[in-house]
Amino acid sequence: MMMKRRTEAAERFAERRRQEDEAPRLKDVVPDLTSCKIDVEEWRSTATSADVSHTRRVVVDHAPALFVIPCGDSACKDGGHDVTSQLLRGLREGRTTVEGDDTCHGSVGTTTCGRILKFTAHAEYKPKV
Repeated sequence: MMMKRRTEAAERFAERRRQEDEAPRLKDVVPDLTSCKIDVEEWRSTATSADVSHTRRVVVDHAPALFVIPCGDSACKDGGHDVTSQLLRGLREGRTTVEGDDTCHGSVGTTTCGRILKFTAHAEYKPKV
């Protein structure tokens, strides 16, 4: 059973890596962007405070224009949070702060995962000339 889980995790990682490799580069999609960090909080829908929180620093020169964050529940199958469209919309508009949320639609056992992710991205851009 443990080996099966490892294999499934490796397959998910490989698929995520393939998607990132095929995605356009962030610097091409938002050419004026110089830095971006994303504060992430995630919790069960029944919780009142975050179970997981972290900051993701984006290396703009190399990053894909793809923002898919794995679900924080290790028992979740086929879940995760794709915040690409929300985040890119704000970055293309030149906003210095972009906020959004997403609900995981994966499954834990026989029920929908339902974990909630909230993010706040802090962006800096090249000065306007």
